[in-house]
Amino acid sequence: MRIEESELIINPDGSIYHLNLRPEDIANTIITVGDPDRVESVSKYFDTIELKKGKREFVTHTGTLNGKRLTVISTGIGTDNIDIVFNELDALVNIDFESRTVKSELTVLDIVRIGTTGSIQEDINVNDFLISEYAIGFDSLLHFYDSKHVQHEEIQQAFIKHTDWYHGKSEPYVVKYAEELGNRLKSEQVHAGFTATNVGFYGPQSRKLRLNVQDPVLNDKLASFTFDGRHITNLEMETAGIYGLANLLGHNAVSMNCILANRPKGQFSGNPREAVDALIQYTLTKLTS
Repeated sequence: MRIEESELIINPDGSIYHLNLRPEDIANTIITVGDPDRVESVSKYFDTIELKKGKREFVTHTGTLNGKRLTVISTGIGTDNIDIVFNELDALVNIDFESRTVKSELTVLDIVRIGTTGSIQEDINVNDFLISEYAIGFDSLLHFYDSKHVQHEEIQQAFIKHTDWYHGKSEPYVVKYAEELGNRLKSEQVHAGFTATNVGFYGPQSRKLRLNVQDPVLNDKLASFTFDGRHITNLEMETAGIYGLANLLGHNAVSMNCILANRPKGQFSGNPREAVDALIQYTLTKLTS
């Protein structure tokens, strides 16, 4: 079935609307970062760079490292941007732009987020690395899609009960990473985590400046939640959206996190740039070795 112009918007140069990319511009292994400035922090390690493009907060570099073609793209902050990036990345490989139809043979992308996060467990220290095996989303993104089949309902209901989740907030959803890709990125240097994806940085993560929050002990409830021996380990703003859409679209996704803050201890990294760079190098080595 043909996809209408209002649904799939293609620029006059044949690139997709927001990302400003053409199908040939991206590799099948993609690294996402939130900050546009972090794209170059990744691509500086490439052996070659064939493409640099940018539009709004979406900056893309494609090149090779150790003979492997890679794309790194910035998403900006939040799952609303993840909705744009993941749908458009999928369209670039799985929709024929000429006929505006879904291809009969679909391409599976490997997508790895390299991001920053804050720990809510005392034993996960500043500057540590963490891989998100599960993520729980407090946004509403996945509820706009037919997505029950990728959600872990039993964990969700246990969490809602444990936290006495406020009915005025979106119902949390739980999604899982791609195990095979995740196993390639694991080592003794990396914590296995259960990540909470928030809809904001301040109140939604229980930071209080001048405004009171609806549930002042929410972080304590998150930290004390356990399901089959798994604890919620860290807070950030994209991972659940990434896992949800990747699962729905048939792509492999893994979120690699650098711990910049330890919330129970009130600590923040003394050198966040160096800590993130170490995670970038670690991830690139695992992906290309």
